[in-house]
Amino acid sequence: MASSSSRFQQYLSPEKEDELRKIANTIVSKRRGILAADESVATIGKRFDTIGLTNTEENRRKYRELLFSTDNSIADSISGVILFDETFRQSASDGTPFVKVLQNKGIIPGIKVDKGVVPLAGTLNECTTQGLDGLSERCAEYKKGGCGFAKWRCVLKISDHTPSYQAMIENANVLARYASICQQNGLVPIVEPEVLPDGTHDLQTAQRVTEEVLAFQYKALADHHVFLEGTLLKPNMVTAGQSCTKKYTSQDIARATVEALNRTVPPAVAGITFLSGGQSEEDATLNLNAINQYPGRKPWPLTFSYGRALQASVIKAWGGKDANIKAAQEELLKRARANGAAAVGEYQGGAAGAAGGQSLFVANHSY
Repeated sequence: MASSSSRFQQYLSPEKEDELRKIANTIVSKRRGILAADESVATIGKRFDTIGLTNTEENRRKYRELLFSTDNSIADSISGVILFDETFRQSASDGTPFVKVLQNKGIIPGIKVDKGVVPLAGTLNECTTQGLDGLSERCAEYKKGGCGFAKWRCVLKISDHTPSYQAMIENANVLARYASICQQNGLVPIVEPEVLPDGTHDLQTAQRVTEEVLAFQYKALADHHVFLEGTLLKPNMVTAGQSCTKKYTSQDIARATVEALNRTVPPAVAGITFLSGGQSEEDATLNLNAINQYPGRKPWPLTFSYGRALQASVIKAWGGKDANIKAAQEELLKRARANGAAAVGEYQGGAAGAAGGQSLFVANHSY
């Protein structure tokens, strides 16, 4: 029979734990958050469609160069950038790899490692996320190539019959396995169990389901011996369904969100980096600000990991034209600074950009 000490062996070396902790703490350092620039080829194509731009590899490269070559002061508000595999392998027009461009600014490169959402058999239109096969080898390559963290997204839907027990336990375990594999390879895992905003449900229902999903998630992370101090959580804010007729304030959303997190997320977790979940740029910033101003217990840094809510005005200002690059970069700086202020509860409003109040909701959002 195995001794009790062998059952609770050290799964990561102290050196690896220290490395993971330092990376995670740097990402959520004061007034800083994450730019999610990990859109797949198909998803970035949908963004380009809005400005009439052809979705070619060179146009994707030019757009990412626009983002990453923004003035160095961007690093005051952006601590990490999530890359797509294609972008990880691309370089700026002067030949400098994008990973190096970011590192030179003091920004940590990250990488999306999942392979997308797929149907979960035996459920009512629910899904899971694929990509565990070969993940360790890919993580080793990304770590060697300069990445410090990774992201994996699972999605759950609220309806009369969902999310089911099967969907919650399956997605929690997939995320836990991914997190464990990342940590073995020296990458900080961002754990993203997103409860989608689709539906007519009210705020109370969204809070109850978010709490359930997060409870399943942290049970799974414990079962898989994941080192929590070397992880980040990327949850949805608790918001009513997009089609809910009742309207809620930023303060209502802040209370529901902070309550849900306090009931489910261990204080050991290094930080929480919210997704924007189809909110407009300005709403995503105002709600983050309200969450940080809320007087309840908040034992973790609460910041942002935004894609659409940092880029909608950028793409609109750029319009695919070289002459507009500077204007587009100014939009990115404006949104980054606004969210940096919101991450410490100091956003005063009034920084809406070209797409500030525009809804960014996409039904059943996938990529």
